[in-house]
Amino acid sequence: MSATISAPAQVSAGVHPRTQLLLHGRIVPTLLRLAWPSVLVMLAQSSSGLIETWFVSRLGTDALAGMALVFPGFIMMNNLSGGAMGGAISSAIARALGAQRHAEANALVLHALIINVALGLTFSALVLLFGPTLYRVLGGEGGSLEAALRYSNVVFAGTSLVWLLNAFANVIRGTGNMFVPAATIWTSIALQVPLSPCLIFGLGPFPALGIAGGGVAIVFCQALAASVLGFYILSGRCQVQLRLVRLRWALFHEILRVGVVAAITTVQSTLTIALATGLVGMAAGTDAIAGFGTGGRLEYLVVPLVFGLGTALVALVGTNVGAGQRERALRIALSGGVLAFLVTEAIGVAAAIWPTAWLGLFDHDPDMLATGSAYLRTVGPTFGFFGLGLAMYFASQGAGRLFWPLFAGLLRLIIAIGGGWLALRATGSLGWLFVALSAGLISYGVTLSAAVASGVWFRRAG
Repeated sequence: MSATISAPAQVSAGVHPRTQLLLHGRIVPTLLRLAWPSVLVMLAQSSSGLIETWFVSRLGTDALAGMALVFPGFIMMNNLSGGAMGGAISSAIARALGAQRHAEANALVLHALIINVALGLTFSALVLLFGPTLYRVLGGEGGSLEAALRYSNVVFAGTSLVWLLNAFANVIRGTGNMFVPAATIWTSIALQVPLSPCLIFGLGPFPALGIAGGGVAIVFCQALAASVLGFYILSGRCQVQLRLVRLRWALFHEILRVGVVAAITTVQSTLTIALATGLVGMAAGTDAIAGFGTGGRLEYLVVPLVFGLGTALVALVGTNVGAGQRERALRIALSGGVLAFLVTEAIGVAAAIWPTAWLGLFDHDPDMLATGSAYLRTVGPTFGFFGLGLAMYFASQGAGRLFWPLFAGLLRLIIAIGGGWLALRATGSLGWLFVALSAGLISYGVTLSAAVASGVWFRRAG
């Protein structure tokens, strides 16, 4: 099986109508048509996390700080399973369908499930073993550390279910069907929102589990959604089918060669936030961590927004790359980048102008508000470059070309954390740390979009 971008292929009249749309539909309308279900469900997912944060904030500042300590790892798990390895699954299936290799697309389903379940179990074991050490390194102590562990132990015990859910969802997304995964996940979120406070505070017949109750609600609802999507594939309604086939290293490689590199870029992004959290904690303490973490939640809101657009980019770019339609694949990527920049920049500018409108939803501690406001006023106006870079990352996933996303993520990490550490050493001011974080986001978006626009995807094949 060739991993290179192929020459133009002839599209037969027997191609599935959805694949025909991906190959020949007008770019922006098709992109928006595919993106809106995932954008809505990602907004719902992010909103449920924010609502849960609001509930947890009623338990006190220690609980809020504890959740801020766990949140980077939890987001990394979701991004690894849904965005990195999940995107690799969608990309492999989309490229196979675009090239009309239908038997290969079916066989990829089983290989995808094996990869994600194995990685989910591994991730769970690592966090349960080393979580206490990690949270101490990030500045957790006393009540905040205790709250972090109570929440983390529940959420990460059920990690494999999240990985299974994202495997099923991305198999379906790889065919260009965004509605079924979105509707299923949205329904699970609709259940999670009322269930979470019931388990946190002990409403009605439910026990009062405190911060751990939010974790129980997440695990239960994710398991339910995974069951529904698994049934959808097994029922034969999906364009690709789960087949018990002989396992082949070539098919594992087709997913892993994209997924592993994508996972590294995801770890880079999460490591940047985690290390920045550690720098804030060392410089200003627990209240500042709460402020930075709450402000950073808005930056994390950018990720699900672009993820919704990114799922469409992976399917569209991947299918067109599989069919050898290089110029169309590049136009799709650049169109998605412009859309992502406009939406995320609007969010960032609004947050910079009205920071307390966001932060005040969660706490009114003066130190927390001061740190969070300083962060949003400085970093918010650069959110658009983050959104642009993320869109290019997803498009590169669809193309199966991830060197430049890896390089751009490393550059961001060096500028943001290396520059931020030097700034703190020289000035002791969190403000200059936030300037370094902004510079990191700008470098990420500009470097990656310039590389994709220059045609780096196709140079090796040429």
